[in-house]
Amino acid sequence: MAIISIKQSNQQPFMDTNDLTTKTYNAILGETEKFHHDLTLQFGLLSYSCRDEAEFIKKSEALIYAIKKYNKSDISDMFFGHPPPVIELRKVLDRILSNISALK
Repeated sequence: MAIISIKQSNQQPFMDTNDLTTKTYNAILGETEKFHHDLTLQFGLLSYSCRDEAEFIKKSEALIYAIKKYNKSDISDMFFGHPPPVIELRKVLDRILSNISALK
């Protein structure tokens, strides 16, 4: 399972989900919120490692591809022992990828 490292620098401020435009927030986090809070948490934490919205979109896409490679144990860990059906998770991830494509 991928581990996201959050490092902040004194040189460049990092963002929060509140810094996203409504369009980007809805395309990514809006979908995760409809699906499962623990998935939303993954993308929320990701935002803290980004300098701007473009980087968040790029890293969100990379995170989705990484999650799609997770095995059942990794998925269970990500959802704190209460994983959703894998097929439903994949559908949501594909919908987010489609939304990201529309943002570009």
